[in-house]
Amino acid sequence: MKRLQVAARSAVRDVDVEIDVAPGEVLAVLGPNGAGKSTVLAMAAGLLRPDGGRVVLGDTVLSDAATGTFVPPHKRGIALLAQQAMLFPHLTVAANVGFGPRSRGRGRAASRSIADEWLRAVGVEHLAKRRPSQLSGGQAQRVAIARALAGEPDILLLDEPMAALDASGAPELRRLLREVMSVQRRTALLVTHDLLDALALADTAIVVEAGRIVERGDVRSVLTTPRSAFGARIAGVNLVTGRVDSPDSLQTDWGATIYGIVADGFRGAGVALFSPDAVAIHLEPPRASPRNVLPVTVLALDVHGHAVRVTGAVPNGPQMAADVTTRAVADLDLVVGQQVCFVVKAQEVRIHPAHT
Repeated sequence: MKRLQVAARSAVRDVDVEIDVAPGEVLAVLGPNGAGKSTVLAMAAGLLRPDGGRVVLGDTVLSDAATGTFVPPHKRGIALLAQQAMLFPHLTVAANVGFGPRSRGRGRAASRSIADEWLRAVGVEHLAKRRPSQLSGGQAQRVAIARALAGEPDILLLDEPMAALDASGAPELRRLLREVMSVQRRTALLVTHDLLDALALADTAIVVEAGRIVERGDVRSVLTTPRSAFGARIAGVNLVTGRVDSPDSLQTDWGATIYGIVADGFRGAGVALFSPDAVAIHLEPPRASPRNVLPVTVLALDVHGHAVRVTGAVPNGPQMAADVTTRAVADLDLVVGQQVCFVVKAQEVRIHPAHT
């Protein structure tokens, strides 16, 4: 197991990041489309040459803009598992998996033995003689995992490996990867949009927005007490930023006061978090109101199972969501463009330090 350090930037893609992945650690890279997640993987894999900074794996410098050092992808000891399996179409399943060991100088018999071992490990040994065109999407991804691990890489790069699978295939592959990663203690970078992928596979997480890291921490903290807008969206909570100068409230950038429970009595930049199902909707400010009454304009009404997600925008402030019953929507006669009040009890709001 080796440590991966990436302190690199790409000017053309406006990405500048610094990450340190410990040996045996799985780091989830989260963020919206176009944020720069795949660029981070590309710089680590050698598919994109950074304009500045360094990429180091263990004691080996893979890329150094200052000295001109650049190790090509096939010599890095890194395996990339992407959305598509990208198997060699002209080779059998067994030959695909045995390709890595053969490339590292192992003999034919040894490579076949290693391929058989990994095909058994991922549960597709019965497909050894098939061609990739004869496989389902889930089968092909299992073979791709076996091929990646058979090459004995120092690190795995996982670029949304479950994204192309159906609802039944994704959980099976996620379970398989979790078993393999926990037993092998593989060092890995995982790019994903899926909350379940991050929770099941990763130890730590970073959130990338506009090419910069805006949040990092252990994966459960990032996904349960997020400090960034995207972290809040993927965790399914409302997030309001501001400053904490009193023991029970946060002053927002748009002039409102949000009352709640302040973690550890801190002062300074903070975020207020509250669940959409803790939000009540009123047509007028309630007289005997809880302490947080936020005027919003209704932007969207979306049905989620037995509830309706009402998205509203605060004047000069952020968007936030409320989950209410269909009956409540009918009783209030809610429509897009309507002015209403989002009401949240102070005890439902948790205020935490902002990420720095």
